[in-house]
Amino acid sequence: MITIEMNQPIEAHYNHPELALAVGFFDGLHLGHQAVINEMIKIANEKELKKAVMTFDPHPSVVLNPEKKRTDYLTPLQEKKNILEHLGIDYLFVVPFTSTFAKMEEQKFIQDYFTHNKVKHVIAGFDFSYGKFGKGNMLKLETDKKGFEVTAVPKQALNNEKISTTQIREDLKKGAVKHANAQLGRAYKITGLVVQGEKRGRTIGFPTANVMPNEDFVLPRLGVYAVTLKRESTGKTYQGVCNIGVKPTFHDPDKSQVSIEVNIFDFNESIYGERVEVDWHDFIRPEQKFDGIDALINQINHDKQTAIDILATL
Repeated sequence: MITIEMNQPIEAHYNHPELALAVGFFDGLHLGHQAVINEMIKIANEKELKKAVMTFDPHPSVVLNPEKKRTDYLTPLQEKKNILEHLGIDYLFVVPFTSTFAKMEEQKFIQDYFTHNKVKHVIAGFDFSYGKFGKGNMLKLETDKKGFEVTAVPKQALNNEKISTTQIREDLKKGAVKHANAQLGRAYKITGLVVQGEKRGRTIGFPTANVMPNEDFVLPRLGVYAVTLKRESTGKTYQGVCNIGVKPTFHDPDKSQVSIEVNIFDFNESIYGERVEVDWHDFIRPEQKFDGIDALINQINHDKQTAIDILATL
């Protein structure tokens, strides 16, 4: 997959074949987004066009609504690139969402990013908007199109509920991981580096891999989860139980940073410095403070067995 950063001058980025283009922010690349991309792939194959996706960075709220700006993502840019590459996309266009871009008139957006950009078919969700104040919509794009065709993909629902990035974010924040995963069409994933921690887990018989996220991922509700961990170096996946939180038994919650610590089952290798992927499968319990080490160890043993039972059903 070729990634093209659509910086100015925009004309410098038109040196590519004709395209079918799926356009949107696509945070999460959930089942709704996948419907748009799958439609684009189908059209590209039928018309013998290259398969392309256009996204924006950062999230428009950073410019348009600073008080409620979104600075963490279900799929930060690199994770988004990884997923799209696995889907067989030929070109990814990343448009910098700046204050200047936000003021662009609708016709100029169409001209610069579609018509002159060798786009022959634009595919987007029914609610895609563009141009100054977001006045452009899919009906208007159909009217104003020049040199390309337009397909609007209807709302995608799960159990009569609209699939949305906002809902998935809310689900993760309250620990409803299974519901979030159902909308994503896969397990929620956080990638990162295994770093040195306090090594306290080792002293109580539960060594953990301390995972530092490598991008600004949405963090699930603090608590204990059934997870799987994949090592990038070997491609092997292991089952485990994860605590995301501030370890209130040992620290003042108001002064501690959130950490992601995975106890990997039946594993005794050193993996410091390795890149890993953590897939979140189910919420077990919220984080809590225990009266002593023995109570903590008993609970961890219980959590581990719960995670084993959950993961056995995958």
